[in-house]
Amino acid sequence: MDLEAFRWLLTDDGQALLARAEEYAGDDPLAAQTRLRSLAEPARAAAALTQATLRRRAEAKFGELAARMYFTPDGLEQATRPAVARHRAARLRAFEAETLVDLGCGIGGDLVAAAEVGVVCAGVDLDPVRVAVAEANLAALGLPGAVMVADAVDVDTTPFEVAFADPARRSARGRSFSVDDWTPPWSFVERLLRRDSCVKVAPGIPHDLVPQGVEAEWVSDGGEVKEAALWSGSLATTARRATVIGRGGLATLTDEDPVAGEVRAVGDFLYEPDGAVIRAGLVTAVAAGVGGGLVDPHIAYVTSDQAFRSPFARGYRVVEELPFREKQLRAALRERGVGRLTIKKRGVDVVPEELRKRLSLSGDAEATLVMTRVAGSGTALLVQPL
Repeated sequence: MDLEAFRWLLTDDGQALLARAEEYAGDDPLAAQTRLRSLAEPARAAAALTQATLRRRAEAKFGELAARMYFTPDGLEQATRPAVARHRAARLRAFEAETLVDLGCGIGGDLVAAAEVGVVCAGVDLDPVRVAVAEANLAALGLPGAVMVADAVDVDTTPFEVAFADPARRSARGRSFSVDDWTPPWSFVERLLRRDSCVKVAPGIPHDLVPQGVEAEWVSDGGEVKEAALWSGSLATTARRATVIGRGGLATLTDEDPVAGEVRAVGDFLYEPDGAVIRAGLVTAVAAGVGGGLVDPHIAYVTSDQAFRSPFARGYRVVEELPFREKQLRAALRERGVGRLTIKKRGVDVVPEELRKRLSLSGDAEATLVMTRVAGSGTALLVQPL
């Protein structure tokens, strides 16, 4: 995105063109571009159409805020979901943090959430366009804060109570899961974690990479694991935490009281722990919470003889066990008139989409099938969601 064209977009004339672009955004892109170029020079027309298109795309992540905010394509992709950012901001307020420096602020999603709860924020980023967009977002939402172009590794964080960082996890080959490819590098993160700080990391971060005394929190939103965050210094309250955000609100589970993972036979109910719980290694805590145990020492399914509703796991009533072998399984499902089948699998070499095609079912009934290992053996369970 052209920086000069974006800054022009914030002027009165630019806002008028952006309004036109939002009218045309649903049209054929070439036709929309042609119409806008009749009203402004190409760079400005492109900037307006880009923003209008990104605002539509951002509605899935930012909801009604998207219509007032500004984005870059990569900034929108990398931005924290508002619900997750607000949870993090709420934790900062709970610790009575008053000032925050965001080292690599991107388009300002986390700055916005922190400013909303009254934290005095400053952000830095290497990209002048992202800095301009972050500034524009704070202004558009009527929030205070300062943003400037700077390299995070050169910033003196001592004037701020909390330092926040979201290292870019991309290399020349695209998204990277190696800490060696992070910008700023992992060595910078390790230094930052020696003070009160919070660092956003990928959910797949290995437990043994987390420094001693640092809290690792895995967060899911709407059933999807979105990120992990490392909390250090006085902000760390436990070793591992799973936080689940859903329609009913927020729930959190910690490892303060470790529970042994008892393995037992499949009972009347099966529970599928939330992804954040699994990443945090707290499946046995869910088992304890439902008065049950694990179906296998290496599989993240929990079983119990009691029905529970838990924010940390989805529950199913076990109807019956079916044959695991494909031929016999097909016959059993056809005998029960199953035509629409949801297949959930864990710990077995099964591709649900491919298996569903091979089963070639055509009945009127709908069913859910769990394919997993129970005490080391492949098992197929017909279940009903609670």
